[in-house]
Amino acid sequence: MKVIKLIENWLLEFVKALGKFFLNPLFYWFILLGIISGRRRIRKERYNFGFKIFDLFSEFKNTWLFSMIIGLVMSLISLGVGFVFSYEIVLLLSVIIIILSIHFKFSLLSASYTIGLTYIFLLLGPIVPEQYTSRFSDLFHESHLVSLAIFLGIFLIIEALLILRVKRNDTFPSLARSQRGAWIGTHHLKKLAMIPFLVLIPTGTIDPFADFWPYISYGGETYSLLIVPFLIGFDYPVRGRIAYQAAKQLAKAVSWLGVIILAIAIGSIFVPWLSIVAVVLAMIGKEYLHYKFRTSDQAKQPFFNQMDQGLKVLAVIPGTPADRLGILVGETIYRVNGQHISTVNDFYEALQQSGAYFRLEVLDDRDEIRFVQSAFYDNDHHELGIVFTEQPYRYIQTETS
Repeated sequence: MKVIKLIENWLLEFVKALGKFFLNPLFYWFILLGIISGRRRIRKERYNFGFKIFDLFSEFKNTWLFSMIIGLVMSLISLGVGFVFSYEIVLLLSVIIIILSIHFKFSLLSASYTIGLTYIFLLLGPIVPEQYTSRFSDLFHESHLVSLAIFLGIFLIIEALLILRVKRNDTFPSLARSQRGAWIGTHHLKKLAMIPFLVLIPTGTIDPFADFWPYISYGGETYSLLIVPFLIGFDYPVRGRIAYQAAKQLAKAVSWLGVIILAIAIGSIFVPWLSIVAVVLAMIGKEYLHYKFRTSDQAKQPFFNQMDQGLKVLAVIPGTPADRLGILVGETIYRVNGQHISTVNDFYEALQQSGAYFRLEVLDDRDEIRFVQSAFYDNDHHELGIVFTEQPYRYIQTETS
């Protein structure tokens, strides 16, 4: 009977947590953030290329299954160890996430900044005059600081996994001026994901099932469940190489940072001041990685520039012939129907002379030529869905006018 009662209490609290999840403003902020950032990107794509390349919700496309699996793992860790937070902590974290993304960009949605700033606020709370903090004294409990530091390390590792999942043709192209004034192609390594996971909240119908559980708690005899919709995002501009190659290097660096932070944070269970070291190192380390990534990329020659022979593929529109035929971003179209090409106009002219069929010679990453051929089908993109580096569409239209 005791086991049945325990299961009933857990199920009841989970149903309540599920209802509260859809009342959390951060869930709706996630959707709004994706919509507005997507609309801005599409507007820029139409300015640069004359058409949209990716759909509205592409920033968080293909993240749902990943988020559910990671959220389940995080929930098992959180509930298995017994991390107890207060509603105020979750509210504070949500407010900081919204503030850091109020400009509708993802560059500050790393756990180093969102959880880091939440930690700093809690750390500095006790020095604020008591009349301003007496109502929220539970916020500044030491166990919250240790728990946040541990979660920071875990979410940095999750961020690295999310970066590593970015596919070659899924980064977002743009155009920019080089230092010499020529138009070059750039890519944004960008993604937004929401990781929903369960934590314990004081007061509820769940009783401790062991003497050691919950392990990290600031008090309370019974507990309830809360689903936290944690947002992770990143946005790295890349111009000196193919973005997915940069993603592998970046993911490795972020994962090592996360492992180091997590190890130090776990140590803070026994030596509490180590949590401060973990959070400060996470924020400084992430800034250093940003700096190294930016400077190393800028030191390279632009990858998507105009060439004497052939045209580099800046982007491939999903669902087009180029996408179906496996043409990859960064490859070079060397010949079209046997004709050498060196400009975008050459490509269009050679393609229009092909009739119902076309044949491309594509130079891959190993400088080896492979042949791609197919027939045109109804409703196919008339340019095969391949985007090259040239002057922005609106720029050309203005000159023509």
